[in-house]
Order: sequence, then structure tokens, then C-alpha cells
Amino acid sequence: MKNIDRKNLKMLFERERETFTRSHPKSAKLFERARKSLLGGVPMNWMSKWPGAFPIFVAEAKGAHFTDVDGHKYVDLCLGDTGAMTGHAPAAVVESATAQLARGITTMLPTENAIWLGEELQRRFGLPYWQFALTATDANRFSIRLARMATGRPKILTFNYCYHGSVDETFATLKDGVVVPRRGNIGPPVDPALTTRVVEFNDLEGVEKALKHRDVACVLTEPALTNVGIVHPQPGFHEGLRELTRKYGSLLIIDETHTICEGPGGYTRAHGLKPDFFTLGKPIGSGIPSAVYGFTEEVATLIAERIRVEECDTGGIGGTLAGNALSLAAMRATLENVLTDAAFKKMIPMAKRFTDGVSQVIEQVDLAWHVSQLGCRAEYLFHKNVPRNGGEAAAAADFELERYMHLYALNRGVLLTPFHNMALMSPATSESDVDKHTEVFRQAVGEFN
Repeated sequence: MKNIDRKNLKMLFERERETFTRSHPKSAKLFERARKSLLGGVPMNWMSKWPGAFPIFVAEAKGAHFTDVDGHKYVDLCLGDTGAMTGHAPAAVVESATAQLARGITTMLPTENAIWLGEELQRRFGLPYWQFALTATDANRFSIRLARMATGRPKILTFNYCYHGSVDETFATLKDGVVVPRRGNIGPPVDPALTTRVVEFNDLEGVEKALKHRDVACVLTEPALTNVGIVHPQPGFHEGLRELTRKYGSLLIIDETHTICEGPGGYTRAHGLKPDFFTLGKPIGSGIPSAVYGFTEEVATLIAERIRVEECDTGGIGGTLAGNALSLAAMRATLENVLTDAAFKKMIPMAKRFTDGVSQVIEQVDLAWHVSQLGCRAEYLFHKNVPRNGGEAAAAADFELERYMHLYALNRGVLLTPFHNMALMSPATSESDVDKHTEVFRQAVGEFN
């Protein structure tokens, strides 16, 4: 097992940072201009996390590639952190969205596309009733509200280091077994211990202990953790989770916003999960703001019984632009033409090629790292042991090392997700794209010698 010289790592990072700054003068100029009107010089604060001295500014993106304003071309393995898992600007979606733009964007009235989508969502994911939102965050928020209404209970249960967008209740973690705000949680409205119980993923004993209080309206979970490295469920975990939620009267929300990478029906269809709610955002509209949430017949009946027409617009569920005609057109084109069975039959082998290539380099260089795959998604972690839960995965994080690996790749035309070491395959991703990353990865870790 090779130890990494930290002094050398800092020198390597500074070298890469200087190279980046020198080779991106137009992005640098735009960044300086942006700082005069945008907080931190970026349109959203998390864009500050890119590893260079400033973010690169994009000129054009198509398929699995994009070009920056300085003319550099990149293999995009970030793909909008799943938002562009379809590939950038897929032709069928561009055509459908362009046609809808000419017919009108939003009217607060349904189009026939809404019905097509409801029927297709039933077929793909197995739940009978569906509603639309603009982000998976909202789909999760609305589902939580409905679960609280249906059960009369105040709390939710999440798993340590889960990812559910910017839902307030989910920015909680465990410290010495106590629920506390997750580091970086900005202005939490209340102490998260008042709203949330937190358990480690794969810990059914912990789940039962939390649910025994009978104050948990719902368990909100990804089928596999994805935003702290990939953490797979252990055999029997989902079956046990479903059994326990039913035993203690809590509803189960499955958030597939990242795990849709497992196949056209997500992890839910691939593994026969039986949620009460299902939420999905990001790629379902090929990057046009879109999200869906579905629920069972039993939940639909409770909603119909308890929401009166005269109050249905003031219940904290909705949004004026939710279900707008443009989003509906984009979602239909995406499901009908892009995120198809045929596409996943290409995408998933590309992720295996990525995983095999990175794994071979790790073994050859003798690093105590590992790489995991989930459908068309893959990720490497700076630890030899595969994590069983979010706490273990978070403990393996190494921000300094991560930034070096990302910047090294960026300087050589490969973009990884800025928040972790995730690579995603689109229908347009090719073997040469994957092999380019493998070679750059090999060069990056070779610098440790």
C-alpha cells in the first residue's frame, strides 16, 4: 500500500492550479466580471467548489462533451451531477421543447402530455398515481408533507449522509449517536432533532429502534447512497426496511434522482422495491427543470379524502410552474426517446469499463483505494474497504486529494463531479471517452512516485 506524500501533493496541486489559470484566460476574465454582480462570482454558491482558481465558463455542450470559452474540449463525466445523464441537448428533446416553446410554455392547465406521462410512469415504476414538480427537492418536500398528513406524525427518518436535494429535514447527521445539523447546514429553521431521526444505512436494528417511537411519518431514502461515494444496500436491507415501515405505520419514500442510473425503471423496478412514494428529478427532463412523484392507491385515497378544493392551493404543495407545458414536453421526449432500455444497455457497460480501468490502475499502483459501480454510475473512494454506511464513506473523504485528482483531470480534458469522485455515463459516452479518463487517472496517481 502506497503512502501519499502530503507535501508533494500540495506541490502537485499548485502546479496544476497554475496550469489551469494560465490556460483559461477568457474564463478568468469572465470570472472577474462576474464577481462584481454575483456572490462569489458564480450563479449558485456550490459552483465555487470547482477545483481551479475559478470555474470554467461553458460555451457549448452536446452529447458527452462540452467546450469552454477558451476553446478547450472536455469529456463530461459529471453530466450536471445527473441532470444531463441523458447527454447534453439530445435531439429528440430539443425538437420537442422547441416545438412546445412556439405553442406556449405555461398556462396552469394540463396538456395531453401529462396523461401520456402518467401512464408511462405507471408502467415504468409501478405506482398508480403521479404528480409533477420542478425539482426532486420539491417532489421530496411534497411527499413528506403528504406523509405527515396521512399519518398525523411529525418526524421523518433519513440515513446518515443521505442526499435528497435541499430538503431541510435531511441536513442532519449523527454525532456520538445524537442528531445534529450537518456541517455546512445554512440557517436551519429548527434544530433538526425536532424533525428528523437519523440512522446509518444498512442498520435495520437502528431503523427499528427509531420507528418504535411511532412518531415517524415516513422514511426517506435513496435505494443506495450516492452523494458520499456509492454505498450499496446489503442483502435483505430493503426487504427488512419495507417490513419495519409497515410494522410501525411509517410510509416509505424512495428517492431515485441519482439511482435512476440503475436502469430505465430505476433501482425500484430492477430490484422489485415496493415504496409508498417514489420521487425523481434531474435527468427526467434532460436538464429542463422537471420532477415527478408517485404514490400508492392507499395514499391517493387519503389525499382525496383530506384535501378540500377550496384549500388545495394553500397547502404548501404545488408551485405555479409545476407541470408546465414545456417541462411536460421535455419529460415525454426524454422517457420516450432517450432514457430507454436500449440506452441503458449501452450506458451500463460503459460504467463497467470505467470501473475495470480504474480498478486495474489502483491495483497496479498499489493504492488503498477502491471503485464501485451502480448501473451507469461509478465512483472511486480513497479507502481500501467498501463502506457499509454513510458514516464510513464520509470518513474516507479526503478533500485535498480529491481536488488534486479533479483538477489534474480537468487540465487534461476530463470533467468529474466537484462534490465527490463520481463519473456518469450518458447514451453518447463512448469507449474512447472512458479510456481517456483511465489514462488520465493513471497519470495522476503516477505523480505520487
